[in-house]
Amino acid sequence: MAIKITMPRLSDTMTEGTVATWLKKVGDKVSEGDILAEIETDKATMEFESFNEGTLLHIGIPEGETAPVDSLLAIIGKEGEDISSLLAGDSTPAKASEAPAEIKKEEPKTTAAEATLPKGVVVVTMPRLSDTMTEGTVATWLKKVGDKISEGDILAEIETDKATMEFESFNEGTLLYIGIEEGNTAPVDSLLAIIGPAGTDISTIAANYTAGGTSQAAPTTEETKAAPTETSAPVTQEAPTDGGRILASPLAKKIANDKGIQLTQVKGTGENGRIVKSDIENFTPAAVAPQATAAPAKTEAAAATPKVFVPAGEVFTEEIKNSQMRKIIAKRLAESLFTAPHYNLVIEVTMDDAMKSRATINSVPDTKVSFNDMVIKACALALKKHPKINSQWKEDAIIINHHVNIGVAVAVEDGLVVPVLKFTDAMSLSQIGASVRDLAGRAKNKKLGPAEMEGSTFTVSNLGMFGITEFNSIINQPNSAILSVGAIVEKPVVKNGQIVVGNTMMLSLACDHRTIDGATGAQFLQTLKQYIENPVTMLA
Repeated sequence: MAIKITMPRLSDTMTEGTVATWLKKVGDKVSEGDILAEIETDKATMEFESFNEGTLLHIGIPEGETAPVDSLLAIIGKEGEDISSLLAGDSTPAKASEAPAEIKKEEPKTTAAEATLPKGVVVVTMPRLSDTMTEGTVATWLKKVGDKISEGDILAEIETDKATMEFESFNEGTLLYIGIEEGNTAPVDSLLAIIGPAGTDISTIAANYTAGGTSQAAPTTEETKAAPTETSAPVTQEAPTDGGRILASPLAKKIANDKGIQLTQVKGTGENGRIVKSDIENFTPAAVAPQATAAPAKTEAAAATPKVFVPAGEVFTEEIKNSQMRKIIAKRLAESLFTAPHYNLVIEVTMDDAMKSRATINSVPDTKVSFNDMVIKACALALKKHPKINSQWKEDAIIINHHVNIGVAVAVEDGLVVPVLKFTDAMSLSQIGASVRDLAGRAKNKKLGPAEMEGSTFTVSNLGMFGITEFNSIINQPNSAILSVGAIVEKPVVKNGQIVVGNTMMLSLACDHRTIDGATGAQFLQTLKQYIENPVTMLA
């Protein structure tokens, strides 16, 4: 069935976009992750990726033309598919560039809310940060009501269906209202915040605003001033003295606010010093001596607060609200497991020569290669020899990918993300190592863009660093296979009829039986084993 692709809203202030360049033409095959076009927004020129597969059947906005957000950009479907009904039902493309002003007047958001805005007041809505995003979750607010906002300031961290992204302000003024509290989810275009001159009465704006979503009310500036004792219960977090940002998880921030703990006084044990839940729970208020004189009552109260004690035999539960990432992981892995017939193939690999080769490679200055990097390189080369493993299932065809994009599973605080190494087969071992470290580091700090987690053709998941010797993974759709890598184990092995000490590693390949038969998967593992056991062959 053909799919309509519309002009995306790539920034909060974007109302229209210009197609700078089409990188595909009508009749071209389009794969998920392919760049369709370069689109000029009010801020920058950005590459626009396809989230669908098929044939490009129609281009709705020619190069150089401008059209409003949500105008028909393109249609993708099966080759030869009749799209006349889709074209007949869309009247905006033809007139988009001719009369943008008239189209803008028809937008319900403008007429319902912005028509009565006081001078200088701007309504900020939940942005659509990817083509597939329908709702977003506010992971963290980095500003609070009453704060001064400059253009370019980070307002909040927003969880989409792809990643957690920093959301910048494109306006200046004072943050007068927060429409969606931390941890809450709302549809795209819901009221996110209101920015304007300090002291402006915006009480009627929030009440009258309708954008198809439910907004979560937050106290206005006037309400904050009228009830200082109530708003002081959750502690106001101090900014760090060096002017930087405090890295802390949303849950850690919430617990700190509830307990009256300043995050600047807590030492984080997470990645890059990030403060996590356990840091707050294990924090000792008595260690903060300088502030005892400034607020003795609060310090004594905090110190006197007993730790939660659960008597033996008593039922005790804790409810943690599912993050957007957790929901997406649950949905996609369940779909994968229940739609793709999984089976697993296991092979044992001798790692003695690989260990010697790695030590030699890492003796070169400024070079650092891990065993996982060697496995990824071996997978890339083996996939070129066995392209059926590098495939995708479609109802009417099997797509064989002759390019190799390997996704590397990375555990993060809220779940799992899979950044992608594009064209892995063309990368050297040192390039793979540097790229994996960069992507993994930014993944754990929630700095990856959606484009860096799309387009994989095969996935590698490694739990060897946790001492897991063997496990089976669920296929990362739309891939047809995923490799699970275990720990290297020293144990007795038989060589040339003699029992000696050797080092081995277990590899488990989960396959989709719709695309990969058992013999095909076994041949891939045999090739993979040869590359890993003889690393010099990967350098040829």
